[in-house]
Amino acid sequence: MNTSIQAVSFSGLLWAFVPAIIVIVILYRWTMDGQTAVYAVARMLIQLLLIGYVLTYIFEAEQSGVIVFVLMVMLGAASWIALRPLKNKQPYLYRNALGAIVIGGVSTLVLVSQLVLEVQPWFFPRYVVPLAGMIFASCMNTVSLAAERFEAEYEKACSYVKARNAALHSSLIPVINSLFAVGLVSLPGMMTGQILSGVSPLVATKYQIMVMCMIFGSSGISASLYLTFAKARTS
Repeated sequence: MNTSIQAVSFSGLLWAFVPAIIVIVILYRWTMDGQTAVYAVARMLIQLLLIGYVLTYIFEAEQSGVIVFVLMVMLGAASWIALRPLKNKQPYLYRNALGAIVIGGVSTLVLVSQLVLEVQPWFFPRYVVPLAGMIFASCMNTVSLAAERFEAEYEKACSYVKARNAALHSSLIPVINSLFAVGLVSLPGMMTGQILSGVSPLVATKYQIMVMCMIFGSSGISASLYLTFAKARTS
């Protein structure tokens, strides 16, 4: 059995953009607003090409300060992007989002890296940075959904409790759906990547269970904290 990963050529990679282009065309034809999607795809391309080179340096770093700086940048970006859908972006909302993602995300990262995987040294970048990326991104998306739904409910003069409950429920739908679907509908990224690289499916399964638990837990904690922080501005 060939366990090497199939290389992707740049010419072959162009075909991956075909579905994205189709969606962009549909957006322009249906809503006359495909600029955000074009910007998002272009930004994704530039960011990933850059990070491919940057990670080479990060993975070779032997100083904890470098990794801490990288994590701080990731947290700052996550909290900023999380509030992108909101109409009224007040400074305190960024503080709330950052606090929620830091508490929910960093605590989960420490638990997984130090108690589950027992990473040594604690800042070993090949583990810490990818895990942080998955955790912080999930927290960011959940906080974003919670913030948007809470704002919408509160604008309808709903009580804080009703708005909070609706926002938390809505924000966790994608994560809970992924829990239902994993193994039946989807083989998530980490599991697929490990299997493609030749890792035993059973080993890959254990890693994926860890990933699903850390994503669900960190996302739920971060969304709950953001909504808890929001109470101070509604009372």
